[in-house]
Amino acid sequence: MEILKKFIRVEYPCPVVALGMFDGVHIGHASIIRRAVEIAKKINGTAMVLTFSNHPLSVIAPESAPLSVGSKNLRREIFESLGVQLLIEIPFTKEFSKKSPEEFLEMLHEKISPKYVVTGPNYTFGRLGRGNGRMLIREGENYGFKAEICPAVTVGKKTVSSTKIRALIAAGDLSAANELLGREFTYTSQVVNGDKRGRKLGFPTANLEIDDAHSMLPNGVYIVRVKLHEKIFDGIANIGDNPTFKVAKRRLEVFIDNFSGDIYGENISVSFVEKIRDEKIFSSIDELKAQLRADLEYLHASQRKEL
Repeated sequence: MEILKKFIRVEYPCPVVALGMFDGVHIGHASIIRRAVEIAKKINGTAMVLTFSNHPLSVIAPESAPLSVGSKNLRREIFESLGVQLLIEIPFTKEFSKKSPEEFLEMLHEKISPKYVVTGPNYTFGRLGRGNGRMLIREGENYGFKAEICPAVTVGKKTVSSTKIRALIAAGDLSAANELLGREFTYTSQVVNGDKRGRKLGFPTANLEIDDAHSMLPNGVYIVRVKLHEKIFDGIANIGDNPTFKVAKRRLEVFIDNFSGDIYGENISVSFVEKIRDEKIFSSIDELKAQLRADLEYLHASQRKEL
């Protein structure tokens, strides 16, 4: 998949463009992108996504900007896995926010000249969001494209949305959030130096800072899958402030099963599978060690069930 970070003129056969923010790329977003890919294959065209590298609200109303559901790199990986051939990922700026819907359509025609435009029912564009799906359908002929508005995806009679997923993550309903995402909720960050208590306890952990701008589950202990160097490992993660040792800042600590090595400074992705228990205070180091061994046995029992 090719990635462009500027909105420049591109020359590709029969462009089919999916439009949207696609934060988290949940199952509703995936349905839009799959449809664009499907159309592109039928007409021997090029499947594209045009999106922003930052949420528009981060510029228009920063105080209302939503928490991110996934990293940019994760979003790119999902796009590619869905069959996207070209990703145009541009910054949303104040200047861009002032463009009228008509100016946006002119830019779309000038830079891409799509044959098809595919989006969801709630997509808006142009100043104050005055452009919508009806306008895309109405004006498409004037700009040389056909617009297709994909229906909303529902689960249990409720529409799938990034807003709903954020609420589920914050409430700790991991299974429901994963169902709407169509995958495991994943957090990606760089491994930083910790206090090395885990190593002394026999459970060395990779420590990750929690970005305040990213959605995160409530404090607790979880079964996770860790992606490191393109390999997947099982693991146990603790989210919290480590009350036994009175750590001030909330963080994510990950024990990677059957792995040893120095990974400080490495980027790892942590995908949350299941919650084991709440975070709690232990009266002694021995009690903590016993609980960590029990957590590890729970992980191994879960692995056996999958075999």
